[in-house]
Amino acid sequence: MIPEEISKKIEAVEKEIRDTPYDKSSQFHHGVLKAKLSRFRDMLEAKLTGGGGGMGYAIKHSGDASVVLVGLPSVGKSTLLNAITNAESKVGNYDFTTLGVVPGMMEYKGIRIQILDLPGIIEGAATGKGFGRKVLSVVRASDLVILMADVERIPWIDKIKNEMEQAGVRPNQHPPKMHINQVSKGGLRILDPFNCLPMEQMETIATEMGFESSLIQLGEKITTIDRFIDGLSKSRTYIPLLEIVTKIDTKPNFKKEKLPDRLYLSADKGLGIDDFKEAVWKKLGLVRVYLKRERTSEGDRKEPLIMKRGQNLRAVLNKISTQMSEDVARAFVWGKEARFPGQEVSFKYEVFDEMEVWFGR
Repeated sequence: MIPEEISKKIEAVEKEIRDTPYDKSSQFHHGVLKAKLSRFRDMLEAKLTGGGGGMGYAIKHSGDASVVLVGLPSVGKSTLLNAITNAESKVGNYDFTTLGVVPGMMEYKGIRIQILDLPGIIEGAATGKGFGRKVLSVVRASDLVILMADVERIPWIDKIKNEMEQAGVRPNQHPPKMHINQVSKGGLRILDPFNCLPMEQMETIATEMGFESSLIQLGEKITTIDRFIDGLSKSRTYIPLLEIVTKIDTKPNFKKEKLPDRLYLSADKGLGIDDFKEAVWKKLGLVRVYLKRERTSEGDRKEPLIMKRGQNLRAVLNKISTQMSEDVARAFVWGKEARFPGQEVSFKYEVFDEMEVWFGR
């Protein structure tokens, strides 16, 4: 099936969803329609990206993490990029100033963070309007997305998030805990120890999405059909997100709404830049690990190993050298989360920021 045919099927299913009133009697049918829609969108995504069809920008990633600036045209992405990095992104007061991807490097707490200024995204991006598909392809490959709007267009933040949702991006969410094992025979079995959703509905949705012969185990309580469909989909991307409201200097009496993942700034005036850098650092979940050459020496603070929070010392060893992990048997750690300086720990011990570690035989 060619992409144009799949797009028409998507439009038809979307219309049927809109035209079908949602009530208790139609819940089952709505769930099946959503499953069908997800299957077609997965098919379209595979067609557009699987063959190297040039639907995305070719980005060379560098640094310890990659962050993208996504927002409406002319919200100040280029101004912010220039304020926090060594980039020189063209700045203008008209739409679509940035027609390509402009990279810059932000250094913070010893971490090198690649910041990518993307073309402005508009409503309809998920279906390809503007530079929509190209922008969203870069979003999928990044470690953090910065969603931006100015003080005059804050409601657009929710519209952009909706575009991302339609494209299969799930900001500030984690993947559903579901284990799927496709089998050659035996039909479909769903193990749901949490009594999440009606079994018949889950079985119908799983079959609609191509899991006729599978064992599906739910590892957490899944309370919505949408979440169950996400667990079955092959094209979902889970990524942390920060919301940024810019140009606050242009509206002195502006009332800030306090939200956990929203910041307010004016890159042009230098307002909120330090808060922005700290928020990016926290959202990325990175930690610095300082290696000791000798047990009694200081850790190397000039060139820390950059790890993700939740990783353990085994991952540190593998990052240094897979061969080294065979040559050491003990690990000792120093730092604020160690019980005492030089605590001996197992390789399953999780890293923490500014940990010093020495590996010995």
